[in-house]
Amino acid sequence: MELLPLGRTGIKVSAIGLGTNSFGGRADHDTAIAVLHRALDAGITLIDTANIYTATASETIIGEGLRGRRHQALVATKAGLKTGEGPYDAGSSRLHLMRELEGSLRRLQTDYLDLYQIHTWDPETPPEETARALDDMVRAGKVRYVGASNYAAWQLCKALWASDRRGFVRFESVQPSYSLADRAVERELVPFCLDQGIGLIAFFPLAGGILTGKYRRGQEPPKGSRAVTQPHFARRLNEQNLRLAEDVTALAGELHCTPSQLSLAWLIRQPAVASAIAGATSVAQLEENLGALEVKIPDEVFTRLDEISRQFI
Repeated sequence: MELLPLGRTGIKVSAIGLGTNSFGGRADHDTAIAVLHRALDAGITLIDTANIYTATASETIIGEGLRGRRHQALVATKAGLKTGEGPYDAGSSRLHLMRELEGSLRRLQTDYLDLYQIHTWDPETPPEETARALDDMVRAGKVRYVGASNYAAWQLCKALWASDRRGFVRFESVQPSYSLADRAVERELVPFCLDQGIGLIAFFPLAGGILTGKYRRGQEPPKGSRAVTQPHFARRLNEQNLRLAEDVTALAGELHCTPSQLSLAWLIRQPAVASAIAGATSVAQLEENLGALEVKIPDEVFTRLDEISRQFI
C-alpha cells in the first residue's frame, strides 16, 4: 500500500482510504466486516466514518470489526452535523463536541481517535471555542489529530488563525469533495493547503459513482445504484457529467484499467492530496479500488484528463 504524508504531521496515511458511510446500510453487517478486514489486510490504514453515518451503525460495526486489530487502523470520525431534534444536537460547540466524542469512542470501542474532524463549518460557534474543545481532547489523550470537513478556504484560514493566536491544536487535514467531476477545490482550497501544510483527504473521489462508468446516457440507472436508492442524486446525471464519464471510460480502456481505477489514480497524484476516501459495498468493489494503485498514467493521458475535466474547476 502506498502511504502519503498527512500534511505537515509526522504520520502517513494510505493513499486510498476506506469510506464507510454504507456500513449498516447498503453494506449489511457481515459484508461491512468483510470489507473492513480485507481493507486492513491490503494495507489500508485510514478508516473514515462519522457519528451520523447510518444512524451510528457505521461506527458500531467498525468498533466490532477492529477488535484485535485496532493498532492497524487510523480511525477518523466526525461530528457537527445534526444528530437529533434537540437544541444541542448539532454544531461545533464545546457542549456538542464533547458529548459526541464520548459516543463515538464508545461505539468504536476505543479510548482514542486518530483523527477527529468537524463535519462542517458552524457559523454560530466562535472558532476559538471549537479550537479550545479540540485542544482539550488532544491534551486528554482522547484524540491524536484534528481536522475539518466541508470547509471553504476562508473558513479553514479563520480556524487556523484562531488556533495559532491562542496556541491551541490546529487542523492538520481538511476533507472536501474532489474528483475529476468536481475540481472546484483547486481554485482556493488546494493552494491554501499547500501553503499551510494541510493534508487533503478527498471524499466522493468517484463523484458518487458517476466516474465508475455504470451510468450511461440514454439508459436507465442500474438497479440498486445510488441514483435509484437516493433519487436526489439522479439530478447529477446530467449531460455534462455523463459525457465526462464516457471520456474517462475511453481513456481507461486505453490503459487496460477500469474508469474507477483511473479516476482514483489521477486523484492520489494531485498536489496536497493525502488520501482518497473510496467507499465499498462489497469486497469485489474494494478490490477494484485497490487496483488503482497499480495504474501508471502516462503524461499524455494526464494531460487529456486535465483537458476533459477542466470545465469542472
